[in-house]
Amino acid sequence: MAAKNLQDVLNAAGNTVEMLRNSQIGAYVYPVVPTEFSNWRDEQRAWRETAVLFDQSHHMVDLFVNGKDAFKLLSNLTINSFANFKVGTAKQMVPCSHSGHVIGDGILFRMAEDEFVFVGRNPTANWIQFHAETGGYDVEVIYDNRSPSQPMGKPVVRKHYRFQIQGPNAKDVIEKLNGGPVPEIKFFNFDYITIAGKKVHALRHGMAGAPGLEIWGPYEDYQLIRNTILEAGKEFGIVAVGSRTYATNTLESGWIPSPLPAVYSDEREKAYREWLPADSYEAMGSIGGSFVSDNIEDYYVTPYALGYGPFIKFDHDFIGREALEAMDKGAQRKKVTLAWNGEDMANLFASYFTGEENGKFFDLPLANYASSNYDAIMANGHHVGFSMFTGYSANERTALSLATVDPDIEIGNEVTVVWGEPNGGTNKTTVEKHKQVEIRAIVSPTPYSAVAREAYADSWRTKG
Repeated sequence: MAAKNLQDVLNAAGNTVEMLRNSQIGAYVYPVVPTEFSNWRDEQRAWRETAVLFDQSHHMVDLFVNGKDAFKLLSNLTINSFANFKVGTAKQMVPCSHSGHVIGDGILFRMAEDEFVFVGRNPTANWIQFHAETGGYDVEVIYDNRSPSQPMGKPVVRKHYRFQIQGPNAKDVIEKLNGGPVPEIKFFNFDYITIAGKKVHALRHGMAGAPGLEIWGPYEDYQLIRNTILEAGKEFGIVAVGSRTYATNTLESGWIPSPLPAVYSDEREKAYREWLPADSYEAMGSIGGSFVSDNIEDYYVTPYALGYGPFIKFDHDFIGREALEAMDKGAQRKKVTLAWNGEDMANLFASYFTGEENGKFFDLPLANYASSNYDAIMANGHHVGFSMFTGYSANERTALSLATVDPDIEIGNEVTVVWGEPNGGTNKTTVEKHKQVEIRAIVSPTPYSAVAREAYADSWRTKG
């Protein structure tokens, strides 16, 4: 009998880790947006030197949650306090499993008293929808899924376009678009600006170091708004960023995008696993990297490990609260950036051209090859953490990864990242036969970019 849900898939697989490590889903795709508009090196430099247009219209879920119980539902699902969550503000929403481990995260907008929009990856959207449907809440949920990875010539339509204008010249671009100074919008607050005669939502945000705006509106205005931004931004050096480059901005600004959702083992999540379809993200996703354990729970991470400790507020009931209250905060892992050794990286690249065995290919500028990435970090012969998101910054001329490490690992310490999978690699379609290599790395701050650290002085990225 064909599997009907995630629990059926897991039962048939036997070992969850083996199933996910050998998933055939292929590479994660940032859909629809062209890979490069110029070249990824110049596109990276533009967010540091001039201004960029990020197109976020296609790779995330928009989940609309409306109704008299919307506030209650969402508060019950996140570690964040809603005590001062006003209309016109947004939060980095972080839901946890009953065991206190992260499901995912994303941005939650409060559009009106009983109207919210969640924007992020599938695991969190799925978690919200499940509880909305099964928890007895008086809410309506509309799931506007991310665009297909392979549209195959079919038209792609979303409810909203979503762009970000970022970089040191972003303010000049935005004021020109608006026809004058824009409202003074506080960080993670939103208001309106005018573009091409259209009233456009604008969130004060920042992903590339210098603060900018995230804007959104009806998808039918997509082309008009995009063209108008690029035309207005010409004199300020604005650069359109392609999908190949887009995700690498987080290497400098410090957000770990895709931890494994902690839903595969706990009996208290069984109903959820039976609700998730057999072709869901959770059933099809992949684990990549050098860290291997037979226990799927060894891949789960706490909010502390991802830098979300300051978000945890025990002023409300939420799933995972008891587990988080019982945790020793001082013993939890912490988020850092790893700056990979240039000589070791040169040797890795040399292996692609000389010698009998090559290391795992380090794709540029983003080297991830699974839905969730777990490379082992070693120090003094001990496993001390995970390297979870890896690539190259032309701005820093350095290979970087975002990582979570044991609390006694300090900024400035040298550690080793084990790059590549054991025994020649798994059966994932993204994995070629290779040998593991060790890459030295220096434990560094998050965000790595000094510009980002200063611009985000009052945000979660630095408080963590």
